[in-house]
Amino acid sequence: MIATPPSASLQLTDDGKLKHFLSVEHCSRSLLEDILNTAAGFVEVGDRSIKKVPLLRGKTVVNLFFEASTRTRTTFELAAKRLSADVLNIDIAKSATSKGESLMDMLWNLEAMSSDMFVVRHSDSGAPSFIAEHVTPNVAVINAGDGRHAHPTQAMLDMYTIRHYKQRFEGLKVAIVGDVLHSRVARSQIHALNILGAEEVRVIGPRTLIPVDIDALGVSVYSDLSQGLKDVDVVIALRLQKERMDSALLPSESEFFRLYGLNNDRLRPAKPDAIIMHPGPINRGVEIASEVADGERAVILHQVTFGIAVRMAVMSMCIAGQDAGGMA
Repeated sequence: MIATPPSASLQLTDDGKLKHFLSVEHCSRSLLEDILNTAAGFVEVGDRSIKKVPLLRGKTVVNLFFEASTRTRTTFELAAKRLSADVLNIDIAKSATSKGESLMDMLWNLEAMSSDMFVVRHSDSGAPSFIAEHVTPNVAVINAGDGRHAHPTQAMLDMYTIRHYKQRFEGLKVAIVGDVLHSRVARSQIHALNILGAEEVRVIGPRTLIPVDIDALGVSVYSDLSQGLKDVDVVIALRLQKERMDSALLPSESEFFRLYGLNNDRLRPAKPDAIIMHPGPINRGVEIASEVADGERAVILHQVTFGIAVRMAVMSMCIAGQDAGGMA
């Protein structure tokens, strides 16, 4: 079951600025472009000898990761520190919630410590929105991935990567390949691409890994990899999320790779200058071959680099929205 998208009034101020970032749904094209443009100003910070700007000096950011993560948590932590914020990483497995304390009691205690932002990753769809509805008005909440619902900052760093290499969204054909059924990233990517004006978004995979109602999101569905990749400008491979599979949806990983794994031969129908992306972590030899992941067209490591700048942009914009006092 996918969570209902958060209302615009929950995550936006009265004048359309971010106060929380919970989903790309209900965001205007101009707001998504503002995130991308703000991130562009932060990219060069990573090249400085002193990788800091003072925008969040004196602010406290709390990372609340109820699901395991390395890449997302690390890049959020780096983003906050490069903005000069104080960062608190809560080890949920060792926190008081494991001793019976309720989620809200934990949040209220963190609020009492004058926290300014919660970055939340949770296995339950809608958990970050629930938290945003119940925190005090001066605390911003950013969704770092919730269940099968959304992963908005991952989608935005992917949008930044696409714009960096393709300079535009108009006229682009983008293919998302693999386990779309369990992918919160894919859903956020689809919404963002449609909002930003991509010509066509395609999803490619076995029928068992494609949501039955995916057409409602405005995509073209393909079960044949070669047909789906024909003349596309961007190819995004998704990880097989075995931890979220309730039953045997595939014969085997080797069979999936035989039919849908990306290698140089199978990418021939795509445009010669198509870029290859992956939100990570990569399973080599399952959804993507090393010859592709390490090849000239792959921009996977650049996604990680751009991700820090995009998260810096979102965090700074949410804090600015909160400080402006634009509460609904």
